[in-house]
Amino acid sequence: MGLLLLLALAGLQLAHFAWLHLDRPWCAAPPYRIALFAVAPAFFLFSRPVLQPALPPTTGPWLLAHALPVVVSPWLPAGIALPLAFAIGAGYLLWLAHSLYALRFERARFPLEILLLGGVFVIALLAALLGLMQAALPEKWFFSLYAIAIGAAFLLVQTALGGRPQLASEVSEVARAAYANSTLTQVDCAAALAKLDALVREQRIHLDIELSLPALAGRLGLTPHQLSELMNTRLGKGFSRYLRELRIEAAKAMLRDEPSASVLAVGLNVGFTSQSNFYEAFREIEGMTPGQYRKLHSVARD
Repeated sequence: MGLLLLLALAGLQLAHFAWLHLDRPWCAAPPYRIALFAVAPAFFLFSRPVLQPALPPTTGPWLLAHALPVVVSPWLPAGIALPLAFAIGAGYLLWLAHSLYALRFERARFPLEILLLGGVFVIALLAALLGLMQAALPEKWFFSLYAIAIGAAFLLVQTALGGRPQLASEVSEVARAAYANSTLTQVDCAAALAKLDALVREQRIHLDIELSLPALAGRLGLTPHQLSELMNTRLGKGFSRYLRELRIEAAKAMLRDEPSASVLAVGLNVGFTSQSNFYEAFREIEGMTPGQYRKLHSVARD
């Protein structure tokens, strides 16, 4: 669905370029309408597992219902197609607003990301309003503004994901906890957190490259859902973020204390599966590369 969304938006932008700069009426062609109607359902089907992970996947008749407007779009009159596509898109935006509302208490954990993604929501809302009033705008204005909106939305999404590459998995963990009933009513949370702390300090379990949420939950005598909720509600972070922070702390100690160890060796020793994953996590948490961190602290020692 993510690939389909990108292809649909790329097709729209190509048609916009052809119309605005080459005077080719691709925006009136059936493929343009197909791409236009595909954007909203593709975005919904792509983001639903992230924002509502506890719900079953969209399959069968419901999946066909999302595809129906795309299928009939080539036969719609031009004067109806654009307003209808954006009216349908506005409906999907209402779903998005409802889903994000459930995460309103997590603003402190994702301040910049929520601001950027909120900007994407505003851009999408403005684009929907533009689509509904397209006939009243001067020729080519709508397509110019819509092309700008798509580009601006891409820029904001890329900025959010570039600064926090694991954003989707972290939001999914938070959403699972936000929508579900509490699974911790029979759990001694203080004892579970103390046992978790002991596993980290004494057994350095976070350095295990195979460590997963179910495996750690089993060590603590909890279910994966219980451990996920425990971390989100008591530690203010999901499992993946918690694990990355512990591994980066271990990596920082190695970078300072073992100057002869290569950056790759450091990353693998603390539990990362590749140098690229290590660099990505280090830059996300520390705001610099492992090499820059080592150089900074070697200069400080000298």
